[in-house]
Amino acid sequence: MPLSMYQVSVPVFVRGLQVLSDLLKKAEAHAQQHGAVEGAMISARLADDMLPLSGQVQRASDTSKMTIARIAGVEAPRFEDDETSFDQLQQRIAKTIAYLESVGAEQFEGSEDRVIKLNFGGFPDFKGSEYLLTFALPNFYFHIATAHDILRNQGVAIGKRDYLGPF
Repeated sequence: MPLSMYQVSVPVFVRGLQVLSDLLKKAEAHAQQHGAVEGAMISARLADDMLPLSGQVQRASDTSKMTIARIAGVEAPRFEDDETSFDQLQQRIAKTIAYLESVGAEQFEGSEDRVIKLNFGGFPDFKGSEYLLTFALPNFYFHIATAHDILRNQGVAIGKRDYLGPF
């Protein structure tokens, strides 16, 4: 049986967000153990022209929920980008996962051929499958990897196994 658009989107995004949540838990424990200022870690970035940790979490959230909305043809919730604590970032991840899990597999019928038009960046129109596989998933993982790298740069004891998550 071939993989469905649902199978290569919702469970993949949920797993990635759960990994991100676990990374943030380790970051929070690190901050508490070392007396670090939570806000300093949340506002940390790898380079001046890159988003901080909070922005990476927000973009991973936005990418996953907007991808599902676009390919399933449903409405996505809007979240303000105002998180300033680990608890708020965890809440955002939880709300994103709840939304993703609320979209049923039947809503993805025919989505591989649905035309996806992005209203930013001057991108061409995509077929649903092309959008998911060549734009959305790489973008999602970029933000997860960047969050991981920011935390590593801040001294959090995480590595590749933490990025890959549990099996």
